[in-house]
Amino acid sequence: MAFRIKTNDTSPKLAVTLEDANSNPINITGANGVRFHMKAFGATALKVDAPMTVTNASGGIVQYPWVSSDTNTAGTYYGEVEVTYADNTVETFPNNGYFTIIVKEDLD
Repeated sequence: MAFRIKTNDTSPKLAVTLEDANSNPINITGANGVRFHMKAFGATALKVDAPMTVTNASGGIVQYPWVSSDTNTAGTYYGEVEVTYADNTVETFPNNGYFTIIVKEDLD
């Protein structure tokens, strides 16, 4: 999955469906928290480490509302979603890698 957005844009929101290895949605009902992590390719520090909004817990759907500082630098980024369940166990999606976020330079 590749999500594309222009520099300094804050729309559209990033929407992610959390899935298992068989592409079935993960039920995150009762989770203590869901966080979005984003890091530039080759970087050592995260650019984004922020909470996500659960929009459909049983369907594993979460959203992240961008702020302008998230998209102020054009480039290609890794993304992942970290879920902390009610029993405080943690699972990261996708668990076989990352999804890609491309921030393209706008014309002005």
